[in-house]
Order: sequence, then structure tokens, then C-alpha cells
Amino acid sequence: MSITGITGITKKSVAAAAVGLGLVALSACGSSSEEAAGGDSKTVTLVSHDSWAASKSVIAAFEKESGYQVKVLEDGDAGQAVNKAILTKDNPQGDVFFGVDNTLLSRALDNGLFQPYEAKGLDRVDEQYQLDAGQHRVTPVDYGDICVNYDKAYFSEHKIDPPASFADLVKPAYKNLLVTENAGTSSPGLGFLLGTAAAYGDGGWQAYWKKLRANGVKVVDGWEQAYNEEFSGSAGGKKAGGDRPLVVSYASSPPVEVVYADPQPKTAPTGVATGTCFRQTEFAGLLSNAQNPAGGKAFLDFLISKKFQEDMPLNMYVNPVVDDAELPAVYADNTPTVENPETMAPAKIAAGRDDWVKSWTSLVLK
Repeated sequence: MSITGITGITKKSVAAAAVGLGLVALSACGSSSEEAAGGDSKTVTLVSHDSWAASKSVIAAFEKESGYQVKVLEDGDAGQAVNKAILTKDNPQGDVFFGVDNTLLSRALDNGLFQPYEAKGLDRVDEQYQLDAGQHRVTPVDYGDICVNYDKAYFSEHKIDPPASFADLVKPAYKNLLVTENAGTSSPGLGFLLGTAAAYGDGGWQAYWKKLRANGVKVVDGWEQAYNEEFSGSAGGKKAGGDRPLVVSYASSPPVEVVYADPQPKTAPTGVATGTCFRQTEFAGLLSNAQNPAGGKAFLDFLISKKFQEDMPLNMYVNPVVDDAELPAVYADNTPTVENPETMAPAKIAAGRDDWVKSWTSLVLK
């Protein structure tokens, strides 16, 4: 979920480290091209960013039902993985690529990264996520919202209402409270920038960021530093002495603070400003020139199966795209519904992304 040089959604790797993948991870070096490409017809190789995670039992069920063994090649952050997949598209490292989102989709499609395949069960996926519905070069797998999170205890103690919108963040009450990620080095940082561009338009987002800068926004390189060091509401931030009660993160970050706390609180200690959200949809596709296209198609079917879709929320902390998936209670209870997230067409993102990041860097980091 990131552009070139942008860190992937490392929040999800916290869950991955905790639950374990139960999969065979292949390193980019040290495996033969035939092995990495799934030359064995009984092996299907998934290429992904390093935030991929799934339960052992769910993968085992796919392997038993399909007859294919799953191998996973995790290839850095999303931007790095997408770029490498494009460079190697004539001799791909695997059969299926997972992890291209709407901020990178046009780049992948314009470079012919995927071959068409209409996954079984696609009729259960809401049309709003089917951004390539006419050609089916990619299959929607999950969605999430990049939003400002807040430390409930801080605002309660200071008797201040937490912010609810982009407009709130530039008010004097929130001066020196927000930490965000660099839009040029972080996926959530880029998403937050795109959210403001969508909200204020081409003629207004720069003026908004000038106000945000004047109001003391702090910019750090990536999500790990922002959330686990600077943010006072996270378990990591508390240990690190973080003093910023507002952070750009995800609408699904609060349940992480419940699941991995010991003892577990009844409700998350963090909340979400739902008027500051930008929606990302994540896709998978059958790689052009895949060595095992039959296995790749079976795996794409599996990614939108009810079993896998219900497994995602507490592994990758993202939302399922199929209509019939049920959310785990701890996830549903602590992840707010974002009714009106900011969105932007992939073609517009592709056309403006580099200029927006360049202008943002000049405005905010000078």
C-alpha cells in the first residue's frame, strides 16, 4: 500500500509477528528462479509486501482442498514490491501478487503486470471496490481507512473534545498535538495527504497544510515511529514517553490496543476521528507469465472466500470486501464505521501523486 520508497502498513506486521504465518517465506535471494516462480505445478507462489499474514489453519485448509502448496515471497514494503514485480514481469517471481492498492493501481495496470481473471465469488464483492471490473486484471481483497487516532485519556484529562474532522486539526485547541508520517516515505503519510487533497481540492490542500504546519504538526519518517514512539495513546508510545495525543494511523488500530494488551481492556484506549479518513482498497492479481496460472487462479478464488475473508481482520487488521463475511467481535466492537471516507480515482492519484508529494515536501519540510 505504498508508492516507491514508501513504507508499507507496518501496523499489520505486529499482528503477523504475534500469530506467525505458518507459511514458507522465500527470500528474494537464495532461491532459484524456477522455485520462486512456482515451477512445480503443485506449488503456487504468492508475492506480497511484508505485511501479509494469515492463520496456519486457513492456509492448510486451502492446501488440502486445492492440492497446491503455498509459498510466500515477501518483498519489502508495498511500493518496493510493486516496482520489483513490474521489473520482473517477463519472468515473474511467483504466480499471484497481493498488495497493490488504489494509490498504485494505475501504475501496475499501465505496465501490464497482471493478466485477466474473474475470480469465483466476485459477485459477493461490493462494486465500490471493483476498480477494474471491466477487465478483471485485479481482484479486490480488503479495504481500510487511514485516519487520525486519538488518546482518549489525554482528552478526558484535559477536558477537551477530540477532533472529528480535518478542519478541527488546525484549531488552536489542537496545537502541537498531531504527529503524522512523511508523505514521501510512508504509506499512511501519503494517504493522509491524499485525504486532504480530496477534501480541499487542487486549489485548497496546500493552504490547509500551511495552517496545519502553523498549528505545530510534527512529521516523522514512518508509521512505527509515529505510532509506537510519538503517540501517547499506544502501548509502545507510553513506554517510549510519546507526548502527541493525535496520530495518523488506521481506523482499525484501536482493536490492536485491545488484542495485544495484558490484561485486555474492555474497550480500546484510543479512538478515531472519522472525519479525517482516506480509504484504501487492496488488490491481488494473476501475474503475467505466471508459471502456474491454474494454481494462481485457485488462490485468487481463495482470497475472496468466506474463510479467508473472515480470517483477515485479526491477522492483517483490514476489512473484508465480501458481503457475507462476519467480523470478530473484538474487531467490530473497537473499529468504528467510517461512513464517508475521502476517496480518489486511481487515475487521478497516478496523475497527481508525484507533484502532490513534491509540493507537500516543499511546504511542510522546508
